[in-house]
Amino acid sequence: MSTKDFIEKDFYKVLGVPKDATEAEIKKAYRKLAREYHPDANKGNAKAEERFKEISEANDVLGDPKKRKEYDEARALFGNGGFRPGPGGAGGGSFNFDLGDLFGGNAQGGGQGAGGFGGGIGDVFGGLFNRGGTGTTRTQPRRGQDIDTEVTLSFTEAIEGATVPLRMSSQSPCKACAGTGDKNGTPRVCPTCVGTGQVARGSGGGFSLTDPCPDCKGRGLIAEHPCMECKGSGRAKSSRTMQVRIPAGVSDSQRIRLRGKGAPGERGGPAGDLYVTVHVDAHPVFGRKEDNLTVTVPVTFTEAALGGEVRVPTLGGPPVTLKLPPGTPNGRTMRARGKGAVRKDGTRGDLLVTVEVSVPKDLSGKARDALEAYREATAGEDPRAELFQAAKGA
Repeated sequence: MSTKDFIEKDFYKVLGVPKDATEAEIKKAYRKLAREYHPDANKGNAKAEERFKEISEANDVLGDPKKRKEYDEARALFGNGGFRPGPGGAGGGSFNFDLGDLFGGNAQGGGQGAGGFGGGIGDVFGGLFNRGGTGTTRTQPRRGQDIDTEVTLSFTEAIEGATVPLRMSSQSPCKACAGTGDKNGTPRVCPTCVGTGQVARGSGGGFSLTDPCPDCKGRGLIAEHPCMECKGSGRAKSSRTMQVRIPAGVSDSQRIRLRGKGAPGERGGPAGDLYVTVHVDAHPVFGRKEDNLTVTVPVTFTEAALGGEVRVPTLGGPPVTLKLPPGTPNGRTMRARGKGAVRKDGTRGDLLVTVEVSVPKDLSGKARDALEAYREATAGEDPRAELFQAAKGA
């Protein structure tokens, strides 16, 4: 992401949260939008795909406390009117404040030179955009790229957790040149950016923003004798298989972040992160409602009318027995506690059991006689009387 994008994009607006939103509120907003605009749910919808990318980008910044702090500081200084050109306009060179307003006593008196300010603006804001101050010549470590991948789990694996192999392709240091980009292993410092990997771009008013150096592509180094394998980039595509643990209780379309499992860094930089989007296959018997599992159990008319005990299957465990009260209506839901999905705290949700009265298609002669006798015994009863009475009075 360029410095301009980092400053100008309003990630809070993208996620629809206030600037003082908590981490939990940001996470909740991201998950809701990610489910709505995920490419799998919007196949062929280019706008939804672009929106999903914007949401992921915003979450990548606001979901990381360090990145969020840098973003807020950058927006406060440069974005949203933080630094505004004065009457001279973008090219006028004047601002509506002076350095004394910004830096207090440090901007006046003492220090180096006639005006006394000890360092350049780049020295003050250098850490904000991962670059050195004015005149700094150094090639900094570079963080590896984040990797996005997907995995499909069975319903049981999602509930209980699973370790799955993931084969991933990413950019990593070229083995042929040891990541230097030079076949002799002796790259030189880029003369354009003087090894910083970034170049200044004037924005008017005496300040400048930075972009990745176009000559060294942000590496800070240029290969005199480009490596044939990586064409001087120092990076080459590699494939690897990792055993990744998917936590218990993961839900369909959930995106899991595994820190440090992405592409390797450069020049000693940390590895990126691995983002795994989980897809869960449906189960022929069980369903899911948040941390609870659901199941529909057929019962006979006599069990529903007279009551009794009903055996209910559980996922991966022995059946449980539930007591059916006499006069249980069709569609009533009962609860088997602790037989649901695993929560984040290690406890389990419940199994929600919905009763479905089963009507037999074929009756034996004895059963038919018994039902005929029951009909005669209840001939004076009208279960729909209250319904008609209520409709008439409405």
